[in-house]
Amino acid sequence: MKFLSSEVIAILDFGSQYSQLIARRIRENNVYCKILPYDVSIDEIKSLSPKGIFLSGGPASVYADGAPLCDPNIFKLNIPIFGICYGMQLMAHLLGGKVEPTLTREYGLANLFVDIKSDIFYDLPNNFPVWMSHGDSVSNIPDGFKVLAHTDTLPIAVMADVSRGYFGSQFHPEVIHTPLGKNIIANFLFRICKCNPIWTMSSFIQNSLSEIKEQVKDDIVICGVSGGVDSTVLAVLIHKAIGDQLKCIFVDNGLLRKNEADEVIAFFRNDLCIDLHFVDASERFLRRLSGVIDPEQKRKIIGKEFIEVFQEVASKFGDAKFLAQGTLYPDFIESGGISKSPSATIKSHHNVGGLPEKMNLKLIEPLKELFKDEVRKLAKELGLPEKVIKRHPFPGPGLAVRVIDSITREKLDLLRQADAIFIEELHSSDMYDKVWQAFAVLLPVKSVGVMGDERTYDQVIALRAVTAEDAMTADWAKLPYELLGRVSNRIINEVKGINRVVYDISSKPPSTIEWE
Repeated sequence: MKFLSSEVIAILDFGSQYSQLIARRIRENNVYCKILPYDVSIDEIKSLSPKGIFLSGGPASVYADGAPLCDPNIFKLNIPIFGICYGMQLMAHLLGGKVEPTLTREYGLANLFVDIKSDIFYDLPNNFPVWMSHGDSVSNIPDGFKVLAHTDTLPIAVMADVSRGYFGSQFHPEVIHTPLGKNIIANFLFRICKCNPIWTMSSFIQNSLSEIKEQVKDDIVICGVSGGVDSTVLAVLIHKAIGDQLKCIFVDNGLLRKNEADEVIAFFRNDLCIDLHFVDASERFLRRLSGVIDPEQKRKIIGKEFIEVFQEVASKFGDAKFLAQGTLYPDFIESGGISKSPSATIKSHHNVGGLPEKMNLKLIEPLKELFKDEVRKLAKELGLPEKVIKRHPFPGPGLAVRVIDSITREKLDLLRQADAIFIEELHSSDMYDKVWQAFAVLLPVKSVGVMGDERTYDQVIALRAVTAEDAMTADWAKLPYELLGRVSNRIINEVKGINRVVYDISSKPPSTIEWE
């Protein structure tokens, strides 16, 4: 679905790990933006009528063979352009400047000294810390440009052709390590691009309702729900648009958490008053997953099985034409879904991977350009209760990617019990809402223990809890030792078959939040 907005900022993605952060910073200012592949056609850019363009960073060198290059005609569109890191170097390269390798790669904090107080630095001090990450730099600026700022080691840290609205920044204003970077981006949006802060969740709802009605017309939409915030918001939004044309299906794939099926059914039928069709397909899923260890294969099998179940159920609804999915922006980014982007595929998601080449249902994905925290804001705008808004994310493949081995009912039951204890203790200690996501993982490891003066040789549970803004980056949660101790003692004493508990202290990157 195309977002209907009178104003948009385009971001050309050159493979930076921070491209999605540029988008987040723009949206925090209530301005809509869209990430595009670096070599997007000039006609597609024109079709968006963007108020401005960001050129992201990237790992390449502009002078290297095969370096990603955008269409140079973007500089004939007569709209402001902001190049960040590689984007600044590319701007200089395409406009007649010179880029050279630095003697030593610069990575980390630097102090920026402002030489010319342009609008980009409006209401900012004359020097402040910034975050650098580069091996090349601009050695000669193009004609018409001026140097706006420098650092102790970099003579050209910020350059600009103010008359044309072209700005280049060697540092990354989008990361939290540049504390005033958000002010720089806001200055570019409002003082240079003349944007208006009109993109809100309220406007998103109104535009989405119109789009859904226009796309669906009188047809039936099948929507798979899990009880999580993504699929719940998806169902409520679509139901608001088309009412009983929406047919929600809740599939018990045997990979759910403890008591989850009963809770989801009661919430949808009693609280939301949305018709919910329950399908117990647990035996079917577990049979297909039997003996499978590879996590990517698990995801593909589960994704394909979901689609097949939906198609079978859809046949019971006569003229169903659409399948609604709660795919989010990070799903596409992590799955390489930004077409032609040089970013690497990290993992496939069941919403964007494993789909059969031929589908009997057309996809409808109204949330696919939202980040997770934006979905929570949308949930609040739609009037959903706190228990849904603050519910931790749960992966589409469910516990299949938290059993790090082949899947059996026995292993799943061990994991369910341990996970339920962890979540219960987080709630009891008022820590649940202070972490982004928390869960237990069953490891393919057995260890020696002593219980009741007897030797045991049982399974190991790993606890994972992270803090994050949108799951694109995350840090391990510094949970109180007393809490971790209680969780460990309860799991070992109450879950027969577990004799050791460990805590995961890895951040993302380099690790992912989920283990698989």
